[in-house]
Amino acid sequence: MAEGTRYYGTGKRKNAVARVWLAPGSGVVTINTRDADKYLGRRVLSRLIHQPFEVTDTAGRFDVIAHCKGGGISGQAGAIRHGISKALLEVDPELRPRLRRTGLLTRDPRVKERKKYGRKRARRGFQFSKR
Repeated sequence: MAEGTRYYGTGKRKNAVARVWLAPGSGVVTINTRDADKYLGRRVLSRLIHQPFEVTDTAGRFDVIAHCKGGGISGQAGAIRHGISKALLEVDPELRPRLRRTGLLTRDPRVKERKKYGRKRARRGFQFSKR
C-alpha cells in the first residue's frame, strides 16, 4: 500500500447514498466533515459502521472519510457500512467471501412504498365510522 493511496466505495440504503474513501491510518471515521460519534449520535450506529472492519480483521488500519446525502441517520449509517465494505474489496479482493457471508456486500432493497390514492399512506386506509 502506497502512502497516498485512497480506496473508494459507494454505498446505498433506503434513500441514503454514501461516498466512502479509505486511506491508510489509525481508524478515524469522519462523516460530512464531522466526527462519526457526534454525527451519528447513537453507539449502535457507530458499531454498525465498524462491522466490516471487525469481520475482515482490519480494525484500526484505515481512516474513513464519508460524504452522505439523503435519508435519515440510520439509512446513512447503513449506506456508509455498505460503502466501506465495497472499498475494502478494492484494498483486497480476497476479503469478498468473508464480507459476502455476513451480508455486507448486499444492497438492502427495502425502500418506502409509495402512497396509494384513496388511502392515508401506502397501506393505511382512512378511519371507518358507521355514522
